Amino acid sequence: MKKTPTLLALGAALLAGAAAADEPRHPWVTLPVPLPQPSTYFTNLKDGDRIETPFVLRFGLSRTGLAAITQAVPDTGHHHLLVNRDLPLDFRQPLPFNDQYRHFGKGQMETVLDFKPGSYTLRLLLADHKHIPYFIYSKPMTITVTAKNEQVDPKSLVQPGVTLLAPRDGQTLAAPIHLQFHASGLNVSHVDIREPNTGHFRVVAQAKGGASERIAFTNGATEAWLRPPPGDYVFRLELVANAPGGAVLASSAPVAVKVSR
Repeated sequence: MKKTPTLLALGAALLAGAAAADEPRHPWVTLPVPLPQPSTYFTNLKDGDRIETPFVLRFGLSRTGLAAITQAVPDTGHHHLLVNRDLPLDFRQPLPFNDQYRHFGKGQMETVLDFKPGSYTLRLLLADHKHIPYFIYSKPMTITVTAKNEQVDPKSLVQPGVTLLAPRDGQTLAAPIHLQFHASGLNVSHVDIREPNTGHFRVVAQAKGGASERIAFTNGATEAWLRPPPGDYVFRLELVANAPGGAVLASSAPVAVKVSR
């Protein structure tokens, strides 16, 4: 049976990835206690929700990183959306390609649902570059589509950019603080994947009256836990190209937070 990376290995990969290749790990990067299981999840939809389509569905990933299928990268994977399907019985076999197994092999973090009215059960499953699944998946979620708006062009709903989903602007939080990243219309991958429109996340933290910190997540991580010193901060999320030169592909709106003692 194909083994998923151990929790220890995934935790080490997450920490090691939070730095550029020629830099030490940033001292703010930490892991929560108790340590959560690696998992995938939906960030903007929950079990029992009723929606109209087209609908932009967003994916989250905890404790490991994304990578496109271009090449093998240890401790990374890409999302698959299972539609009205249970988890596979054999985790040694690659996932099929059809409408019930939707692949996101470029490192995408979202898709536009185009379902007709009805009830649907959805689940996320992470797999490697050969589409062989890890034991990293979401809970099943059942939603109801109440209407399909044929006049809406699905492409019009996707605008390239990045968003810091958490923390929220104005929050006061105790460390470690949990940050959630999202990329729309752009792809996220380990820094070794140098495809067009593909990059890794970087957090820029500006302390009130202090220096600016830059923390790169080169392993394709889409969330992080940080332990900054107490104080007032403005956080901004960037997607930095993996291609030579490291251009900033997108930057989020600023988020102001207070880290309490």
